[in-house]
Amino acid sequence: MLLAIDVGNTRIKGAVYERNTLINQFVFSSVEVKNSIENILENNPKITDLIVSSVGNENSIAVNSFSERISIHFVSHQDIFPFQNKYATPTTLGIDRMVLATGATLLFPKKNKLVIDAGTCVTYDFIDDENRYWGGAISPGLRLRYESLHQFTSKLPLLTLEEPPNFIGNSTNQSIHSGVVNGLIHEIDGFIEQYKNKNENFTIILTGGDAEFLAKRLKNTIFANSNFLLESLNQFFQYKINND
Repeated sequence: MLLAIDVGNTRIKGAVYERNTLINQFVFSSVEVKNSIENILENNPKITDLIVSSVGNENSIAVNSFSERISIHFVSHQDIFPFQNKYATPTTLGIDRMVLATGATLLFPKKNKLVIDAGTCVTYDFIDDENRYWGGAISPGLRLRYESLHQFTSKLPLLTLEEPPNFIGNSTNQSIHSGVVNGLIHEIDGFIEQYKNKNENFTIILTGGDAEFLAKRLKNTIFANSNFLLESLNQFFQYKINND
């Protein structure tokens, strides 16, 4: 059995897999890493391997404390991936983006693919039908947009995510909600249209913490899966053991 852990900017998600079957899922904070993994291992004694995708290194000590009990692998730029990396600065490409590109490549090997990860940041990653990764874009996610409007202005309030009742905001709060939510929706749809105009046989994958909220508001047909990174970690592990 495999324990896959995704260390994001705001929270940590985990999942236990038996080959391609999801057994259980977990969400915990960075201060709970060691205790959470301990509990997962106690409740799933057949786990033999742990694979980690992390945006930083601050939790590596806690994770490595289990190295005598299970085999641990942190995904790194030195790993072998199922796509050709055409990024101009490959060593600066986020591990999370590489894992998502791996999942998209293995799931849709002969299609042009755009992976949109809507979390703290929104990342766009394009892999063509010959499994070449070209890059994409990075922009602020919903929470960052709300926070930036509050932090970098003198009077705008700090709001939390809310569905705008109308695209024309008739108050300051409703104007903020309309600008943040509709602004990101139009951004995503706009990016998708740009890629679709240049690529046939095209698949869009939407994932991340805000995927469910955004999916039903986008005009384009997408493959929405909020846990695609964890599934991609599992796919990457299977790929790794078959290609090492």
